[in-house]
Amino acid sequence: MFGVLICIAAGAAMSVQGVMNTRLGEAIGASEANAFVQATAAVLAAAALLVHRDGGFAALGGTPWYYMLGGVLGLVITLGVMLGMKALTPATAVSVILVSQLLTACAIDALGLMGTERVPLGWGKALGAALMIAGVVIFKR
Repeated sequence: MFGVLICIAAGAAMSVQGVMNTRLGEAIGASEANAFVQATAAVLAAAALLVHRDGGFAALGGTPWYYMLGGVLGLVITLGVMLGMKALTPATAVSVILVSQLLTACAIDALGLMGTERVPLGWGKALGAALMIAGVVIFKR
């Protein structure tokens, strides 16, 4: 249940953040807003290390290089959400983002990418993804 609550909070925060970042981008420019948001996150992440540590940077050398691309993806996510919400509505943009997240997660599960346990993509999951896509199309109309 804890995981579900955390995911609900994260999903809500992503939607609110997307609108906030989009409005900030309209005020100061999308690239400037992205830089501000990423810099703020970096400062807060560094501050969080003062309160909670559960590992060490020494292990970074033994980590596959592609695991370190999260910051790059953070840039893609932040700018993508801002530009998507500006081009669409927040609800439509989030709907498309959710479908994209689901399909990507299904591919990661089905292929067992990045050390995840392989979880077959059965007809139930495929039907659920198709229903979500249909829902976005209906919602957009």
